[in-house]
Amino acid sequence: MSSPVTTYSAAHRLYVKSLYKRYLVNSLNWYIRRDLWREKAIEIRAEFERNRNITDPRALALVLEQAEEKLAKEAHPDPYRPPLFPDGTKWERNLPPRMFSAKEKADALAVMTAHH
Repeated sequence: MSSPVTTYSAAHRLYVKSLYKRYLVNSLNWYIRRDLWREKAIEIRAEFERNRNITDPRALALVLEQAEEKLAKEAHPDPYRPPLFPDGTKWERNLPPRMFSAKEKADALAVMTAHH
């Protein structure tokens, strides 16, 4: 039994998956309620499914270029960032204290004892 002929490379599939995920993440930045976002996610999936069977490389390149432009145009100005990720609200909030060398510690203790 032979496997079905695949028109596009693995790199192309990864690119389309990445584009799809970026669309979903961007739409999630715009919706607070998951039930409303789910409707948008279904619309995005339907849009990708409509273009699934395009076999002409030029037509496909045009569709992907338009999708990238649309995504860039609709990008959220202040996207959600998980709190502990870089630029999140808790990023580096509770850093451990700086470790002093033995000399710095002795100098600080000497200054403290001199003032008392």
